[in-house]
Order: sequence, then structure tokens, then C-alpha cells
Amino acid sequence: MSTTAPATYPRVPLWLLALITFSGTLAMHIFVPALPQAGADLGASTAAMQSTVSLYILGLAVGQLAYGPLSDRFGRRPVLMGGLVLYTVSGLAAAMAPDAQALIAARLFQALGGCAGLVLGRAIVRDTAAPQEAARRLALMNLMVTVGPGLAPLVGGALAASVGWRSIFYVLCGLGVVNFLFAWKMLPETGHPGPARPGSATLAQNYLKLIRSRAFLGYSIGGGCATTSMYAFIASAPFIFTQELHRPAHEVGIYLALLISGVWLGSMLASRLISRMPIETVLVRANWISVLAAFVLLAGTLAGQLSVPLAVGCMFLFTLGVGTAAPAALTQAISVNPQVIGSASGLYGFTQMATGALCTALAGVGRDPALAAAIILAVSGVIAQASFWLASRHRAAA
Repeated sequence: MSTTAPATYPRVPLWLLALITFSGTLAMHIFVPALPQAGADLGASTAAMQSTVSLYILGLAVGQLAYGPLSDRFGRRPVLMGGLVLYTVSGLAAAMAPDAQALIAARLFQALGGCAGLVLGRAIVRDTAAPQEAARRLALMNLMVTVGPGLAPLVGGALAASVGWRSIFYVLCGLGVVNFLFAWKMLPETGHPGPARPGSATLAQNYLKLIRSRAFLGYSIGGGCATTSMYAFIASAPFIFTQELHRPAHEVGIYLALLISGVWLGSMLASRLISRMPIETVLVRANWISVLAAFVLLAGTLAGQLSVPLAVGCMFLFTLGVGTAAPAALTQAISVNPQVIGSASGLYGFTQMATGALCTALAGVGRDPALAAAIILAVSGVIAQASFWLASRHRAAA
């Protein structure tokens, strides 16, 4: 099957796909600085408020399993529009939540709606470009997408301090409305045009083929370990900087913004490197940067030499590797079987977010958040390298 984009498909504006894609992860990061304020207002425990984040990540993971096959069956456009409606309505419900339980439920549904953009934005890029060009466009899109999460902690903290935590969800609801209107006016159908869409039985068989593909699983597991493992440090950052390094709480958002800027810079670097060297080379070498940074952080923590410059410096290098590796890992994974790009994008996204949720949960084990996060990052890096090696080997043998 040719991997060249069909000539009948119009070119979708990349900024529109970026806007739709980043809204899902933006909603995760923007609320973190407001957790204490929301908990005090609702009379909720710290554990309950942390659930609004962990369940959001879980929703991003599970929802992507559904959107991929649905978009392969019914098309990208209608499925994406449905997800945007769910995201918008859930944002309004979260803004009006009377208690923590209602807020947790609204956040879960907000994630289920938001992950539509994560899956289908990537799938639409791959629909309309050959693998090398898709990797370049994904890197550029990731460059635009990471601006949102980079600014999110600062924006969320400012909104909570000035007009209250509920304003965050009104802003997210407004973003959902804007996304819906732009998608309605500007987004064409790009997946399986015409009446010859695959049936449910065929989709199930193709999904099973992906799960049985060692190359796909290698790129997916490796991609998750190489990217969303950073959530372990992000979830621990408030405790590391305030309790272990004795920095004021208002500095946490600044440090997190610096780390996310590493992803942004890595995405910019990837957009240039992918056109100059093989995608596999970019992927492996970028992840090696993250692995080395994680082991330096681990060594410094074990030696009792942890400091703000060491933590921020190591994590900046780690996220630089994340931003560079992310589009390459995604492109390799969804190119294993070009006939089921939507399903592949959904399953890849599920693996990413499930890895992130697991790493976030493990970061809470023990009494030393910095040590736990450093161990998780180092182990994840090793697993990523092994997974990429196995995936490359099985793909070459296929």
C-alpha cells in the first residue's frame, strides 16, 4: 500500500490540529497549581484533589482506545466533533461542581472528550502525509502543542489567585467552543473517504494485529517510557522543591515551565533532524540524552547533592530528549500498519498515558519523592532503549 498522501485529501492547517490536540493535555497541567485552593473551597482531602489529576490521566489513556477504532469506522471528523462537545460540556460541569466527587467525575469526562484531539490530530497528520513528512509535521505540531502545557502552570496559578479556581474551567469550556467552531468550519474528512469503510469485524481483527505486532508494541511501550515517564517528576515537583529543597511554592510553576520548555526545544530540534537523518537514529539518540540525564539526577540524589540547579538542569535535558524522541516514536508506531492509522494512534496514545499514570502512581511510593522520581526515570529510559531495539529488529525482519 502506498504511503504517499492521497492527492484528493486537502491539506489541513497544522495550527488547527495543534490547537485541538493541546487542549487535552492543557486541561491536565493548568489545574495543578489550583489544587490546594479548590480542595479548601470544597472541603476535600489532598488525596481527593490528587484524584482529579490521576483520573484525568487515566481518562486520557482509556478514551484513546475508543477513538482510534471509531474514527477508522466512522471517519475522523464526526468522531472528533463528538469528543469536542464532551470536552466543552464537561468543562462547564467542572466549573459548577458543588463538591469534590462531582469535580472528579467532570474531570474524568473532560479527559474522555479531550483525548479525541490527541488521537485524531495525530491520525489526520499521518492521513495526509508520507512517513518522513508526517514525522516532520508531527514535530512541528508538537512544537506548537507544548507551548500550552509550558504556560499552563503559570496561567492556572494566575487565574486561581485572581478570580478563583473555577475560572480555569470556564476558560477550558471556552476553548472547547472555539475548537468546535474551527473544526466545524475548516476540518475536512481525511480517513477512508467514501462508502468503503471497514466493518467492525475487520477493525477488531486489525486491532488484534497491532497488539500482536512486536514492532508496534516495542515502539509504543518504548515511546511511553521515553516520554510520559516525565509525569513522575512533574507530580513530585511541588514536594521536591518545597519540602526537600525549601523553595517557596510560587516558584514551582516557574520550574515546571522551564522543564516543559525543554520539550518545546526538543520538538524544534526534531523538526530539523528528521529531514537530515533516519527517524530511527533520531529516536534512539534523543532517548539516550534522557537516559543519561536521569542517571545523573539519580546519582546526585543518592549522593545527597540534590539542588535546584541540578534538578532543573537534569530534567531540562531529559525533556529535551522527550521532545525530540516523541514525534519519531509516534511516526514509527503508527506506520507499522498504514491501514489502521486511527487505531494505531489510539493504542499508542493509550500506552503513553497508561505509562504516565503508572509512573505518577509509583512516584508516590516511599518517603523521598526525588529518589522515587529519579529511579522511575532511569528505569523507564532503560526500558525504552530495549523496546526500541526490539521494535527495530522485528520491523526489519517483517
